[in-house]
Amino acid sequence: MTNVHEIKEAIRHLSSEDFSLFKEWFLEFEANQWDQQIENDIQAKKLDKLAQNALKAFQAGKCTEL
Repeated sequence: MTNVHEIKEAIRHLSSEDFSLFKEWFLEFEANQWDQQIENDIQAKKLDKLAQNALKAFQAGKCTEL
């Protein structure tokens, strides 16, 4: 399979059981991708400003407990 169209077609032809296995794999794959992106952003200090703003808001009493 070399392109998205072929992948979509292959997925459409999966049995219910194989589709469930694929879906489980894909959700785990996607979660790992998300985790890696967050880790990369943390390492690159892309989230530091957001964290500082959140701490300032908390210290100023602008937050509510969940």
